[in-house]
Amino acid sequence: MLLAVDIGNTQTHLGAFQNGSLLEHWRLTTERDVTADELASTYTNLLALRKLSFDDIDDVIISSTVPKIVPEYVEMTERYLGEQSLVVGPGLKTGMPIRVENPRELGADRLVNAVAAYDRLGGPCVVVDFGTAITFDAISSQGEYLGGIIAPGVEISLNALTERAAKLPQVELTEPERLIGRTTLEAIQAGVIYGFAAQIDGIVERLRDELGDELQVIATGGLSSHIVPFCDSVELTDDMLTLTGLRLIYERNAGQ
Repeated sequence: MLLAVDIGNTQTHLGAFQNGSLLEHWRLTTERDVTADELASTYTNLLALRKLSFDDIDDVIISSTVPKIVPEYVEMTERYLGEQSLVVGPGLKTGMPIRVENPRELGADRLVNAVAAYDRLGGPCVVVDFGTAITFDAISSQGEYLGGIIAPGVEISLNALTERAAKLPQVELTEPERLIGRTTLEAIQAGVIYGFAAQIDGIVERLRDELGDELQVIATGGLSSHIVPFCDSVELTDDMLTLTGLRLIYERNAGQ
């Protein structure tokens, strides 16, 4: 069994694959000061909930936007699984040429998403990832990573709004009852939901002007379900896109 680990700034997403199929997945809060032993304890308990254990895991692949944590994961897999984990980064084959000025600046999760999106769609596409930031990653018809766009994420924007304006309340990301809010809460909900949906549609329109109308758009990330229903430009949503990309990269490096 393959354990795929996507470590994000806010959440860590885990997936267990058997013969290419996703059996189980879990989401955890990313703890930046966690130790290898603490990770082993947490993962042991998670696996046990599904009647699995470390003995069932044959290989591990990791992508991370938090470099500080990676050595602890590597130590955990070596100590408790007796395995060397694959870490997405320089030296690992992805099958995707990277056409940016400094490939080392590219976040591992963004590259992994791009690999999965092109494998699924087979043509020019854009991945919109609703994470701590909202990222747009463009892939050419030849399967090349072209570059991307980074904007503040939904939660970052909401937190900044409520922290800077003392009278504004914390709000849930739920569908507004109306466009023109009759309360402060409704007004914030409308601004966030429709504002981010308009941002997505506006950027995708500009991307299509530059890359062609055949460009397909796929969204992923934990908050995509709140915004994508109000977008006109997003054809597909896949919350397992990053885990799928990790599986694909593992398969392209099997035996390394």
